[in-house]
Amino acid sequence: MKMEQLRQDISSIMEDLLAAKPLGENHILVFGTSTSEIIGKRIGSAGSEEVAAALYGAIEEVRQEHGFSVAFQCCEHLNRALVIERETAERFGWPEVTVVPVPRAGGAMASHAFRQMRDAVVVETIQADAGIDIGDTFIGMHIKPVAVPIRPRTKQLGEAHVTMAVTRPKLIGGSRAVYERTWPEESCH
Repeated sequence: MKMEQLRQDISSIMEDLLAAKPLGENHILVFGTSTSEIIGKRIGSAGSEEVAAALYGAIEEVRQEHGFSVAFQCCEHLNRALVIERETAERFGWPEVTVVPVPRAGGAMASHAFRQMRDAVVVETIQADAGIDIGDTFIGMHIKPVAVPIRPRTKQLGEAHVTMAVTRPKLIGGSRAVYERTWPEESCH
């Protein structure tokens, strides 16, 4: 497995998502990542620190460029809890739980992120603005309603299937509802 190719592919996947919905400092992007699936093994069976490190570095480069926050979903052994920066948890009001993700209970990606982040904490649940699922880890429980699927140009990362979604506010109202502003901003007073 070529780590540089993985770095390029995850950057391309993220750029596809950001083209569909630009993310900035008030947004959070959740990642569900099976490094086992990336290397062609069954999810949860062969986590790879090398793959996690390559992906994290590339994700961090894109994150810094755009300013959004990231969350890394743990595996089912930690009930799909999430690794985030303490500042992010405090800003969004998500309470910290006590656990340290390790590769065999948390997953290679989440445990790597926990060690790399400046001040990492784990929270049980979030409401992310967008998500990237690598290896069918099922991140939907951590995405705001309404999720809109985005089709990346790169549909696999290594051997893992990639899906992703952005969110939009709910559309409410009936047949008379209007969903786009058609008047000048000044007249909204």
